[in-house]
Formats: sequence, C-alpha cells, structure tokens
Amino acid sequence: MEMTPPFLITLGPLLYYWPRQTVQAFYREVAASAVDVVYLGETVCLRRHVLRPADWLEIAAELAAAGKQVVLSTPTLVESGAAIQLTHKLAGQDNWLVEAGDLGAIRARGGRPFVAGPHLNAYHGDTLRWLAGLGACRFVAPLELNRTDLAALLAETPPGLQCEVMVWGRMPLAFSARCFTARHFDLSKDDCVFRCIEHPDGLAMRTQEDSEFLTLNGVQTQSGAVLDLLDQASELAQLGVAALRVSPQSQGTLQAIAALAAVRAGQPVPSVMLPAGIGRCNGYWWGESGNVWRER
Repeated sequence: MEMTPPFLITLGPLLYYWPRQTVQAFYREVAASAVDVVYLGETVCLRRHVLRPADWLEIAAELAAAGKQVVLSTPTLVESGAAIQLTHKLAGQDNWLVEAGDLGAIRARGGRPFVAGPHLNAYHGDTLRWLAGLGACRFVAPLELNRTDLAALLAETPPGLQCEVMVWGRMPLAFSARCFTARHFDLSKDDCVFRCIEHPDGLAMRTQEDSEFLTLNGVQTQSGAVLDLLDQASELAQLGVAALRVSPQSQGTLQAIAALAAVRAGQPVPSVMLPAGIGRCNGYWWGESGNVWRER
C-alpha cells in the first residue's frame, strides 16, 4: 500500500446563516477536532450579522489557542460600501492570514501573504505565478477541475505556492447580485426577514421530476448534492495537493474532518453521514457532470 503524503486538513468559511449559539457551539467542537486550518468570516451576505467582526475575532482567538491556524476570509461578492470597508479592514490587518474572496482584497493586502480563494478562478500557471508574485502562499483550486486538469495545473504551480482542494461539502457554484432565497419567499433583498436562518443547509431546488438539482443560499447558488472526494484524499495528496478542505454543513462536518485524519494516518476512510435528504456527488473529478455520483 502506497503511503499517503502529509497534508493539511482545512475547514472553509461557514457559508450558511446559523443562529449565534449554533455557530459558537460548532467552532468549540472544531477546536477539539483534527483540523489544522480554519477559515472564518461571512463571505456570502453581509446582512447576516448574528456574528459581528468582533465575534469572529473572538472565535479566531479561541481556535488559535487550541493550536489551529486561522485565516480570515473576505466577502466574495463586493457590491456595497460596507463590503468594501470590511474587505479593507480584514485585508489591512497583520494579526491573521487572509483568504482573498475577490481581487480587491489582494490589492488591499498590499503584497502581504494571502490565500487565493476558490472564486478567483486560477486555471492557468501564468495566473498562479501572477498571484504568487502578489503574495499568495496558497490557492484554492477551481471546483470543477477533473483529475487530469488538476494534475496539469499542479505541474504549472510555482514553487512555494500550496494548492488546496475542496473535498467535502456543497459546492458554491455562482454568486448573483440578486438574492434568490428572498425572491423564493416573494421578499425584497433589503427586506428579506433573514429567511436564510431557517435553512441551515440552504434551500433545496428540485426539478419537475423531483430530482435533486441546486441549492439556494442567499446570493449564492450551490450544488444540490454534497461533494464527496474523501475516497480520493490519498490520491490528491500524492498528486501534490497540500491541503484538503471541508466546507461546513449542519451534519457530518466533524466526521468528514475525522475521515481525513484517518486517511492521513494510513487508515481506511470511514463513512460520513450527510444531512437528511441530501445526496453526494463527485462527477467533476471523473470528468462528468458535477452532480454525478460515481463509486471508486
């Protein structure tokens, strides 16, 4: 059996709007988990304010005290003065590493180290070299890369720039200036009554044939199924991927982290429970439609 190279286990930013106590309890459990790197902050909608920036920093301090590397994530869709201010505030500080959600955050970073987030669309070696020259120390690979294309991108990655790949959780596919959750409830974006908080894993969209399709999460559109590349974790590490990302869901997140820890220890991949009624997918990895699930 081929040994699995060491890799970091990372936890992406929370993409959903959970109640304050739920968020705080979740990160207390994360602090006790095997995760190495935790990304924090509101990246989807700044109307979600059960946790203010000061609350995120308090959680960051607790996670750091537990030995975790903390990275502050900036908003992905910057469309308001408040989002610009928050981006500059996060990018301008030196206490924590920053994940850039958009190019404006990189400019505000001013040459200091940052993680290039998944929505910067780094598909090419020239892009990676450009990002590294601006201070990128790690980049999150685009979600839809298959194995062959990821291997090609890794071959073009400049020395010293780590690659991170999302392996578990619903895939964030697109952002829009419109809030589709608000529109679903016939509400305006600015008077949404915070309906996202009623859907801890987003609002499922199904086809007319009642098949799983996509997920509405405010201004973000996600995959309907949960991406599951846990069985490919060892292969990803052997390709040269330095960090494997779990994206929080209401159920199964800590089990997914534990599964990656098992892989890192050379043990079989244990099964991971998914939120009720949600399927799993890995089609992009196999060069198929992203919503396809294919056994190894």
